[in-house]
Amino acid sequence: MPDRDHSPPALAGTVTVEQVPPAVTHPLRAHVLRAGAPPERVRLAIDDLPDTAAFAGRTGSGEVVGTAIVTPEPCPWLPERPGAWRLRGMATAESWRGAGVGARVLAAVVEHVRARGGALVWCNARVPARRFYERAGFAVHGDEWDDPEIGPHVAMWRTV
Repeated sequence: MPDRDHSPPALAGTVTVEQVPPAVTHPLRAHVLRAGAPPERVRLAIDDLPDTAAFAGRTGSGEVVGTAIVTPEPCPWLPERPGAWRLRGMATAESWRGAGVGARVLAAVVEHVRARGGALVWCNARVPARRFYERAGFAVHGDEWDDPEIGPHVAMWRTV
């Protein structure tokens, strides 16, 4: 949903998506996903794993306006399925929501997984982002639950 004070930028095409070191995604992840939390809360243990891939959508000036991180990890409700990757740290700057940045970052993640022989991507999505993931082909698994630190979530997944 676009920021109430700003319309989304007209040209998401001005944003390029690239694989980056995970630390490049930390400032936006901290602002969007962990607002008010200590900075160390944004760092994930998977940031240091060799197969982890982080992606950033950047404006022409280099500002990071979209992020995602993905790593191979079995899907809890489909543990027998090989080639599962977990999506985490998906965030879009509020002023860029609705401009297609998140969709482009997610497409880069899915292509990365596909290129490495992955078969599915799964995540624990924040409930307000559910429709975004559904538009990208994700399906809900199970009921919503509340994470006491970061709010309501729903498990989602899609094949690659």
